[in-house]
Formats: sequence, C-alpha cells, structure tokens
Amino acid sequence: MKQRKIPLRKCVACQEMMPKRELIRVVKTPEDDILIDLKGKKSGRGAYLCGKVSCFKLAKKSKALDRALKHAVGADIYDQLEQDFIRVEDEFLSSKEEEESEDES
Repeated sequence: MKQRKIPLRKCVACQEMMPKRELIRVVKTPEDDILIDLKGKKSGRGAYLCGKVSCFKLAKKSKALDRALKHAVGADIYDQLEQDFIRVEDEFLSSKEEEESEDES
C-alpha cells in the first residue's frame, strides 16, 4: 500500500516544521475575526502554532501572528486568544494522543 504524504507546516513562533495535525491553526476569517480553528477547516488566512503556551507567548512578543495573518492583531485579541489557547490546549493534546494510539493499532 502506498504511504500517504503527511502535510507539514511551520510554527510561526519557533519556526519548527511539524506535521499539520500537531499544530494549532489560528485563522483570520473573511469578516476579520481572529480565532482558533482546531479542525483546520474554517475559511480564511491561517497561521500555525505549536501546542505549547511558550510558543504562543513568543508569537505574542514578536508579533508573529500579525505578520503571518497580514493583519494587525490588537492586544485585546492576543489576550482573548491566550485564554482560548490555554482552554483548548488540553483538548488539542488529548486529541493528538488519541490519533497516536489509533496509528499504533
């Protein structure tokens, strides 16, 4: 059976290339809303971050999301994203562990 190609994306904070499924997507929708997209299906311009809070803080400090999304991200939006990021981090990590256990089966 042919091995499927795994899409890679780069974390905007630490610049590390990782499989797309291991990263969290932050998307700027056509309505200029900036939010976290765990499924990776929402329309709009996306930027990827590792599932680590340290990477999010680095992206906030260096304004990496501003550059990646080609849109000014205000401090209030960064604060809201940080709260969302911490909330979804556990959900993201648990879904990643489920996928790994399915792959081993």
